[in-house]
Amino acid sequence: MDLDNYGEWTRKGATMSDKSVRKEFGLTQDEILAGIDDGTLQFRESVIYGVPWYRLLRREVEVLVRKLRGDQYLDSRVVRTELLAINRELAELKKRVAALEERKAVLTNGGK
Repeated sequence: MDLDNYGEWTRKGATMSDKSVRKEFGLTQDEILAGIDDGTLQFRESVIYGVPWYRLLRREVEVLVRKLRGDQYLDSRVVRTELLAINRELAELKKRVAALEERKAVLTNGGK
């Protein structure tokens, strides 16, 4: 085991599943496996409900994406992912505000 980056495996957000890599960066499973085979990607194999999956270091995935698809592609995917997260959070906040407004209306109308 590489003890130099062991902490990276336990740090929140530093790792991602192979499924997340496919979704977030648009890599294929073959590209991921090729990266593992050529030593570009370190991995930890896990199994959940009998289905195997790989945990990969985000930093190494970004290097691979940059190598395969270029800087502009990686930057656009990072921006896209951040925008999706922002939109998701905004939607959650809107629901929360609506629920609070509804509760406020109930309380200001004498609990009716």
